Amino acid sequence: MKRTILAGMVSMALAATAYAQERVPLSGLDADMPGPRTQVLVLGSVHLSQGEGAKGFGPADLEPVLQRLAAYQPTVVTIEALSGETCTLMRLRATYKEVAGGFCPDVADAKRATGLDVPAALDAIDTAFKAWPAQPEAAQRRRLAALFMAAGEPASALVQWWQLPEAERHTGDGLDDALVASLRKREASPNESYQIAARLAARLGLQRVFAVDDHTGDNIDIDDEAGYDKAIRAAWAGASAEAKQARVRIEALRSAGDLLGTYRAINAPAYLRGAIDADFGQALRDPSPQRFGRKYVAGWEARNLRMVANIRVAFGGHPGARVLSVVGASHKPWFDVLLGQMQGVDMVDAEQALR
Repeated sequence: MKRTILAGMVSMALAATAYAQERVPLSGLDADMPGPRTQVLVLGSVHLSQGEGAKGFGPADLEPVLQRLAAYQPTVVTIEALSGETCTLMRLRATYKEVAGGFCPDVADAKRATGLDVPAALDAIDTAFKAWPAQPEAAQRRRLAALFMAAGEPASALVQWWQLPEAERHTGDGLDDALVASLRKREASPNESYQIAARLAARLGLQRVFAVDDHTGDNIDIDDEAGYDKAIRAAWAGASAEAKQARVRIEALRSAGDLLGTYRAINAPAYLRGAIDADFGQALRDPSPQRFGRKYVAGWEARNLRMVANIRVAFGGHPGARVLSVVGASHKPWFDVLLGQMQGVDMVDAEQALR
């Protein structure tokens, strides 16, 4: 009797294990969904402010790229930047303050000009959009630009600023001299969130871009920071000669002012496979007993998961939207895989879009 009971228990345990391993497929869940599917184009980008190519950068150099992206006609644009809401949280937590200081824009001038802190400015933006007219007046755009600056969303402020006629780009309606000077400085700043995403959004008559970056998941506690840095750099140094040569070719394209060629190259799957292996593949092969490489990749994947969730929120209320996500090229493989699993979503080939 005891043997029978024991055999039954083993059988049930094995069945439970087998059941736990079974996955419910989701790929066909949206097969009968009515209405247009959402299109998502992830544009892998160089960071325009970095490298030798940044020295001779001019916004006009991006015109061939902008023309091709405009032909895609996005209705929602996201950027690799921390939102004002996220920055508010990060400024409150000691563990995030270093990151906040490096990635969050200073909102002190905008608070003085508008009298609003970040949460109040975000609420005012929500209120403004609820009654936003089809043809806003210049004063409304200036006011909204000021609110976006106070909310810590300067790229969206530029979207409003660039839709003003040049003669209307002046102080007033919440914009004082300091904020106008800040907007003028950002107009020529080598930053893909401004020069690609915000310029394109303004050109297409969109009202904002969505900041989707997140550093709350990659803030992993490392006891031996020097050892961690040494291990990761050693892993990167072991990248293949082909991957290193590919980086040299990309920088040569940038230095020559061929930004369309640069964007075509860095969005090619062959380049991305080599670049990802040279970075994260090498990190996963790190032999350190502390498993520093795996911690590095864990932070990277957590960041991508949270960024993709923010993108999903950005277009969640717009079924059938055409989404453009402008992000550092190393994020693109993760974005393509994760966003491609979303229901009702089709991924757009970046190589095709840039032809």
